[in-house]
Amino acid sequence: MKTLITEFISLDGVIQAPGGASEDTDGGFSHGGWSMKYFDPVVMGGMYAELAAKSDVLLQGRRTYQVSADTWPSRSGDPFTDWINRVQKYVVSDTLTEKDTIWNPTTIIRGTDFLKTVNELCARPGGYIYVYGSAMMVRSLLAADLVDELLLTIEPIILGGGKTIFAENGKMIPFTLESTVKAGTGAQVCRYMRER
Repeated sequence: MKTLITEFISLDGVIQAPGGASEDTDGGFSHGGWSMKYFDPVVMGGMYAELAAKSDVLLQGRRTYQVSADTWPSRSGDPFTDWINRVQKYVVSDTLTEKDTIWNPTTIIRGTDFLKTVNELCARPGGYIYVYGSAMMVRSLLAADLVDELLLTIEPIILGGGKTIFAENGKMIPFTLESTVKAGTGAQVCRYMRER
C-alpha cells in the first residue's frame, strides 16, 4: 500500500479546522470553516472520491477521527460517503478505548506502535492508506519518510497562523508535481508524488 495525504491548505500552509467553527480551536484559532466556500463538488469532490475508491484504509489522528465519527455515519448516498463509512479505519491515540470507537470498523493504534503499524500496512498489497487532517500525525509520517503522495487543495486565502503539516526541521523532502486542476472556486488541486 502507499500513503496518500489529502489536505485543504491555505496559501500560508495552514490546514487547521477547514470544515467548521468548533472543529479545532487550539491556540485560539478563530477561522474554523475557512475552507467551505472554496469547495467545488465537481472538481474537488470528484478527485477525492476517485482516490478514495482506490484506498483500502483510512488513517487518522484522534481529533480528526472524533470529528469525523460525529459527522460521517449519519450521511449516505454518494460514493465518498459510502466508502468512508465502510472502509477499515485506524486511529492513532493513547487515550481512546474500544468503547470510543463508534465508527466501525475501527482499530486503535497506540503512539508507540504508530510508525511500526504504518510500515506493516505499507508492506501489504492493496491501494492507498488515505489520510486527511491529523496535522501532528502527518508531520510524523513526513519525518519518517512514509508519505508517497500529497494531494493539496491550495485555497486562495491567508490565515495568519495555525496548524501546518510542515515541520521547520531543515529536512528536505523532494516531490514531483503530477497534476494540477483549477476548481471553479479558485482553489488549485495539486497532486505530488514523492521522488524516490
